[in-house]
Amino acid sequence: MKSSNIGGQAVLEGIMMRHGDVYSVGVRKPDGEIAVKVDPYKPVVPVKALYKIPVVRGVFNFVESLVVGTRCLMYSATFYEEDEEENKAEMTEAEKEAAQKKKEKEDSLLMYGTVCFSILLCAALFIMLPYFASRLLRVVTDSELLITVLEACVRLLIFFVYILLISRMKDIRRTFMYHGAEHKCINCIEHGMELNVKNVMKSSREHKRCGTSFLFFVVVVSVIFFLFIHVSSPLWRIVIRLLLIPVIAGVSYEIIRLAGSTENPVVAVLSKPGLMLQRLTTAEPDEQMVEVAIAAVEAVFDWKEWLRENYPDGSEPA
Repeated sequence: MKSSNIGGQAVLEGIMMRHGDVYSVGVRKPDGEIAVKVDPYKPVVPVKALYKIPVVRGVFNFVESLVVGTRCLMYSATFYEEDEEENKAEMTEAEKEAAQKKKEKEDSLLMYGTVCFSILLCAALFIMLPYFASRLLRVVTDSELLITVLEACVRLLIFFVYILLISRMKDIRRTFMYHGAEHKCINCIEHGMELNVKNVMKSSREHKRCGTSFLFFVVVVSVIFFLFIHVSSPLWRIVIRLLLIPVIAGVSYEIIRLAGSTENPVVAVLSKPGLMLQRLTTAEPDEQMVEVAIAAVEAVFDWKEWLRENYPDGSEPA
């Protein structure tokens, strides 16, 4: 399998796909039509040299993925806002323009607020909660190593329970089906097959560059890092954990980047747990979902040219 450097995520009744400096959002509208929007992918920091520095580039990419992902979710939701079109029909052109500007401002504030809240929630749930839970063990032991190991176990348990619980939510299930369609499209291309509904449907819904695998590596890397923190002050233990979040995200990004570009047996073994978790965060899509995914891919990626360059003799053997 060869990497196409395509990435994406599921949104409300649709899929976002990114390749290079552009990204698209494909959404299945309530009337059954597919709407596709293409926008430039704007970096958080407009200094390309920084994106060549290992670990540092991972921090920027992580923040960018949250911003773009939230923006795409909000865009997909606009197709399902009740009475929006009816209200617009009653407005004058000036009122429509003013309403649009107001909405864009509100959406921007909401988007960045959502991103900040998501980061804080992750820090609280996966960093702080395991730390304070592990401190309860102090009533039975003074071993800092044992307490740290317990903290690692609690962190992994919270992560697995979190994934399991959201995978059971009915409202999330369709999103996970679109997530599966996204993976299947990318796998179809990267295995040298023509991008059509039939080929996509028979492709795997597991992929090594998935965000689920990234989150798994974030948890594992944090466990390793925190094992080496030896400070007596409880306050400094908390501060150091929070300060290490960008570093952990950056290191995890490098691991997932390596996993997506090599078939090394060791890397393949390390990727297995993340791939197994994807069985919870993806589901088999229907053909209509696959059509949306294909439309999103074709809006930003010339897969035919890519196949000619990377698989000149046909598809990769099964």
